[in-house]
Amino acid sequence: MIMVTFRLRTGRLLLSLLAVALIITLGVMSVKAVRSDDAISTGSEHVEEVAKPKKAKVKTEQDRQEFIRSFGWEIEEEPVEVLEVIIPKEFDAVYEAYNSIQKRQGYDLSKYAGKRCKRYSYAVKNYPGQPEDVRINLLIRNNRVIGGDVCSMLEGGFMHGFSMEEAAVPQGK
Repeated sequence: MIMVTFRLRTGRLLLSLLAVALIITLGVMSVKAVRSDDAISTGSEHVEEVAKPKKAKVKTEQDRQEFIRSFGWEIEEEPVEVLEVIIPKEFDAVYEAYNSIQKRQGYDLSKYAGKRCKRYSYAVKNYPGQPEDVRINLLIRNNRVIGGDVCSMLEGGFMHGFSMEEAAVPQGK
């Protein structure tokens, strides 16, 4: 009988999976950014509205859900996905565009360049005109929201800040 064993280093495997997930996320964001200039340029008039909840502590699942509900979103009870991501040390054009969404809602990911955070993704149930395939993503570091977005998972979809009012703005295709 021949027996083969190998050692799987879970740390390296996890980092590899996270890197792949980040690359996929950035690829989707770049396609959306190219196809939808409106989604990137909307929302500057809503910065004051998110100033209060952006400082919220989100230690528990209930805290995260309350944060999301404070914007009027209805979500599934459990996150669709929870990933550890690394904010790039240097931002390319796609990440700069994503960070511009963050800055309009009172966040700035450049403060966290090269740092790890967790991304919690939830299915949104009440997006106007699109009852399925919409996610809200929270980027969390040290139990604080440092950024995030609401986006469509469909080809040619949209991406914008947390504010539900941005959902009323016609999105480019």
